Amino acid sequence: MLNMAEGLARLEELAAHPVVSAVARAFADAGRDLAIVGGPVRDALLGRVTHDFDFTTDARPDEILALVKPISSVQWDVGRAFGTIGARVKGEQVEITTFRADSYDGVTRKPTVEFGDTLEADLSRRDFTVNAMALRVPARTLVDPTGGVEDLIAGRLRTPIDPAVSFGDDPLRMLRAARFASQLEFAVDPATLDAITELRESLAIVSPERVQAELVRLLQTDDPVRGIRVLVETGLCEQFLPEVPALRLEVDEHHHHKDVYEHSLTVLRQAIALEKQRHPDAAPDVPLRLAALLHDIGKPATRRLESGGGVTFHHHDVKGARMARKRLQALRFDAATTTVVSRLVELHLRFFGYAEGAWTDAAVRRYVRDAGDELERLHILTRADVTTRNKRKAQRLASAYDDIETRIATLREQEEIDAIRPELDGNRIQEVLGLKPGREVGEAYRFLLDLRLDEGVLGEDEAEKRLREWWAARG
Repeated sequence: MLNMAEGLARLEELAAHPVVSAVARAFADAGRDLAIVGGPVRDALLGRVTHDFDFTTDARPDEILALVKPISSVQWDVGRAFGTIGARVKGEQVEITTFRADSYDGVTRKPTVEFGDTLEADLSRRDFTVNAMALRVPARTLVDPTGGVEDLIAGRLRTPIDPAVSFGDDPLRMLRAARFASQLEFAVDPATLDAITELRESLAIVSPERVQAELVRLLQTDDPVRGIRVLVETGLCEQFLPEVPALRLEVDEHHHHKDVYEHSLTVLRQAIALEKQRHPDAAPDVPLRLAALLHDIGKPATRRLESGGGVTFHHHDVKGARMARKRLQALRFDAATTTVVSRLVELHLRFFGYAEGAWTDAAVRRYVRDAGDELERLHILTRADVTTRNKRKAQRLASAYDDIETRIATLREQEEIDAIRPELDGNRIQEVLGLKPGREVGEAYRFLLDLRLDEGVLGEDEAEKRLREWWAARG
């Protein structure tokens, strides 16, 4: 609950910050209007830590640059065409933007940049009322023409103008609604939700790169599930990530299985909790969170209803890995992220197969070899994938995974398990067998690698002996 007295006190602290004071003084001396705007004001009122210094002013870009040069160590003007000048003031990055009064063509989402003359008009063109507040400095006057404070108190996301007009101007704002719902833990206003549902197909005019960036920001929040529900329930998710709403498999009175959609959201939440527990100071792990959300997307395509009421999803891990790769490529994710996520989806069932029987050292070595650099992420995803309400089963699986992590640690110490390779390299294989480079050298290498995985460290002499025996047996 927002405490206005405390919130206003924090606004005073923000206005008194040395960086804000320096910029405010420079613009006031020039007779220009200046205000801290958007996120910094919202976060100060909510008691959240902010590192943003975003300002808006009636000065035009050339004048902004002239005013900040004497008080900054460096300046940049890559956003000049949109009225934005950046600078480093007292070691902090600031951005100062001329009042805007943009219009959109409704086709490309690219605005026709028009500079405005009043702070109030500038605020009315912003995405949500809670981001449409400003603090005039140095006067320290709160400007809130669209009811942002009331919406902060209510925990509500609402557009400053008719949401159909706002989203029609810029469809990316629909995705931002989901992100802010999670980031601020706010509910989206019903009229705003209705407008997202009505205009969801207009997201097609937004570039995949911009969609991807908002999805990443959503996944970086402490609880992305709230925002994902907004995306799914409005149908917006179907426009760019249809595999997630497809997890809501229809209920069949004769065939019972776990709700795949709700299961996936639970896995995501549990993965984030484990991520924070195991790596408390690390940045949000977006590839891990993507894998948690997408790990079962192969299930709808592989579902089979069996006689007797059973349901199977054979090979949904392999199918899901291919689907994840294709979708992330369509969203223009980088190759590294795409590879990591698809690999985790492909491997997420591996442990459960091992858990059914006795663990051998060979199985542990192969598990580590197959996971490669993603072993820690696979640990987290596999543990998070246990959502059963059967406490005994959950404890059994947790104990089994404790055991495998212990076994990995032991083998790692004994055998340098992270760098498993045959004890003879390709050159030595050619010398021993009298071969030239080619297919047969590769086959020999794979034989030695399997030997290493199955039996551990043998020593070079024993490995050479076994290689000669294998080669002789081939005739």
